[in-house]
Amino acid sequence: MFKKILIANRGEIALRIIRTVKEMGIKTVAVYSTVDKNSLHVYFADEAVCIGPPSPNQSYLNVPNLISAAEITNADAIHPGYGFLSENPYFSSMCKKHGIKFIGPLPNHMIQIGNKISAKKTMKKIGISCLPGSDCFFVESSYKEIEKIAEKIGYPIIIKSVSGGGGKGIRSVLNKNSLKNSWEEAKKETLACFGRGKKEMYIEKLILNPRHVEIQIIGDKYGKACHLSERDCSIQRRNQKLLEEAPSPFLTPYLRKKMGEIAVKAAESIHYEGVGTIEFLLDKNKNFYFLEMNPRIQVEHPITEEITGLDLIQEQICLAYGKKLSEKNYYPKMYSIECRINAEEPYKNFRPMAGKITQMHVPGGKGVRVDTHIYAGYSVSHYYDSMIAKIITTAKSRKETIEKMRRSLDEFVIEGICTTIPFHKQLMQNKDFLKGEYHTNFLDTLKFY
Repeated sequence: MFKKILIANRGEIALRIIRTVKEMGIKTVAVYSTVDKNSLHVYFADEAVCIGPPSPNQSYLNVPNLISAAEITNADAIHPGYGFLSENPYFSSMCKKHGIKFIGPLPNHMIQIGNKISAKKTMKKIGISCLPGSDCFFVESSYKEIEKIAEKIGYPIIIKSVSGGGGKGIRSVLNKNSLKNSWEEAKKETLACFGRGKKEMYIEKLILNPRHVEIQIIGDKYGKACHLSERDCSIQRRNQKLLEEAPSPFLTPYLRKKMGEIAVKAAESIHYEGVGTIEFLLDKNKNFYFLEMNPRIQVEHPITEEITGLDLIQEQICLAYGKKLSEKNYYPKMYSIECRINAEEPYKNFRPMAGKITQMHVPGGKGVRVDTHIYAGYSVSHYYDSMIAKIITTAKSRKETIEKMRRSLDEFVIEGICTTIPFHKQLMQNKDFLKGEYHTNFLDTLKFY
């Protein structure tokens, strides 16, 4: 097994990985920017290395600095977490070049499925339904060219960045009148979020009010894969998830089985190694279409852990070391919900908020899990993503799980900054949510903000 693992990330996911790695008897190395010097992952790791100033490009996205940190600490593996460089084939290949194991998929898998157009072509070859759409084009393309593509596909459409993620570089277009503004916004955001080297975009048919459901898959280097059921990620704002639950209240047992089998087929067809998700959009008639494949651990992985009893970080590490897959397809017997707690003002269009946390109390009790890196006295920076905690509740029924979440949200106290806790409290009382009747545009129709 690995002797020492460097965690190339920050915040709650870095702390989450450190805990599992230590429990496996493996030494840990944290990395941090100058603004993160007082973060818990720095304190709890066996070693810590400063990798640069606060800007992600100079620290957490700085490949030479991360490789150097691994070399000077004699780390033999790197876990990228999610976000930052977790889906970067260059980083993965540089790890290999320097004799460091990247705990994630191979570079060629990242290239094959990280590019959304390439991923769709791969899925079509093995018979998985995909939404009608265009090939890729570039941000320099003329508006007339974009207009022709949109007309050919037929409104409503959605404009996307090929290398996008986190809801960035995406704009929905209901009709021709809003195409030009949406196109300008999407390409500006693509350049701002993914860099000048990531200029490819595409257009596909837009399903109105779909469900967003992802299947958790794991695969080993010997060509075997399995699924661990699904997560419903349809509660979103601006294409970013706010709440996830497992299993989905929208799926029938038959549909769950069918989607799971297709996800396993997709993973095995490309000999996928490690932990990942196959994501689908479902229309109101329960027709499902491939959306994308994510070759990394997801923010919402705890709800899968809670219903299966598995530690997905441990699974990642063991698979990366070359162990054979021992799990079988899982069909849920428990229910779990995750609420993402962000440092945002929910009733001011979810405006991010930085500042110092003055008081804090974390909920507890059976079936309650809180993944967080914050504490009283911690300063939330404006340099990074606004998520500061995740509350996960688990019980034998969806109703019990929601009741447990209500109680936990009431107990969770964070003072000094605004958070999305009040939003989640309101959501837990919504009659449509309680019935499981929601979709990706649910919050817009209810005017939560």
